[in-house]
Amino acid sequence: MSRFLRSRPYAFALVLFAVLLIANIAAQPSFASPSNWAETLAIFAPFAIAALASTPAIMSGGGGIDISIGPLMTVINMVIVANLLPHGLGSPWVVVPACLAIGAAVGAVNGTLVTVLRFQPVVATLCMNFILTGLATQLQGSTTPQGSTWWTNDLSSSFGHIPGGLISIAVVLAAWYALSRTAYTRNLYATGGDDATAFSAGVDVTRVRILAYTIGGLFAGVGGLALMAVLKEGEAGNATMYTLVALAAVALGGTTFTGKRGSLVGTLCGAACMYLITNLLGAANVPDTWTDAIYGCLLLGAVIISAGLASATAVRTS
Repeated sequence: MSRFLRSRPYAFALVLFAVLLIANIAAQPSFASPSNWAETLAIFAPFAIAALASTPAIMSGGGGIDISIGPLMTVINMVIVANLLPHGLGSPWVVVPACLAIGAAVGAVNGTLVTVLRFQPVVATLCMNFILTGLATQLQGSTTPQGSTWWTNDLSSSFGHIPGGLISIAVVLAAWYALSRTAYTRNLYATGGDDATAFSAGVDVTRVRILAYTIGGLFAGVGGLALMAVLKEGEAGNATMYTLVALAAVALGGTTFTGKRGSLVGTLCGAACMYLITNLLGAANVPDTWTDAIYGCLLLGAVIISAGLASATAVRTS
C-alpha cells in the first residue's frame, strides 16, 4: 500500500474521497440522488476551482504559494454583481473576459512580486490578500449587491442535462490539459523540482514562475464566476473563506509545498474530500466555530502525510 501511495500522490485523497462519499450517503441518503447532482456540483465548483487555482504557484517551487486566491474570487464576484450587472453589462461576452483579465492581472502582479522583486511568496500574496479583501469591502458598500443573469443561473443549475458546476470545473481542467501538451508544464515541473538545475538546462525560471501565478489567477477568474453563480450576491465577508480550504485540498491531493511533485487531478480529489468533510460536518450539526479548527488539523495532517511520502520516495530513488 505504501508503495502505491508513493507512486501515485493522489491515491490517499482518492481513498479518502471514497470513504467520505460512503459516509455522506449513509448520513444523508438523498445526497446520492441524481436530482441533487446539479446543485451539489454548483456548490462544489468554487471549492474545487479555488484549490486548482492555488496549485500552479505551489508546483513552481521555491516556496511558492498563493494565499490571495480566495479574496480574488470574491472581488471578481463583487465586480460582477456590484459593477457590471447594474450597468447592463451582463452578457457573457463582457463578463467572462473581464473576470479572466482581472484574475490574470492579479496573478501576474503576484508572480512579478515573487520572482522579479524577490518578495517571499507568502509575504507577497498575503499583502495581495489584504488589498483584495479591502477592495471587496469597498465594492460592497453599505448594502449587499445582488444580481444574476440567465447564463449564471444555468451555471448554478444545468445547461440542458449538463450540470453547470461540472462545466466550470471542466473548463479549468481542459485549460490545464491543453497546457500539458506544451513544453511549459515540463518546465514547470523542472523548475519546481530544482530551479538551479532547470536554469542550467536553459529554462527561463522567472518566466515559468510568473506564468504559474498568472495561470492561477486566470483559474480564479473562472472560480469567481462559479462563486457568483451560486451566491447571486456580493458578500465581502467571504473573502478569506476559501483560502485555508484550498491549501488543505492541495496538500490532501499530494502536491508537496516544496514543489517537487503534484497534479491538478490530485488537487481535485483533495477538494472533493474537503467538500465532503464540510457537508458531513453540516449533517452532523457540528458548530461552525469548529470548522476552521478542523480544516487546520486536516491541513496539518495532509502536509505531514505528503512530506512523509515524498521523503520515502526520495530515499527509495537515492
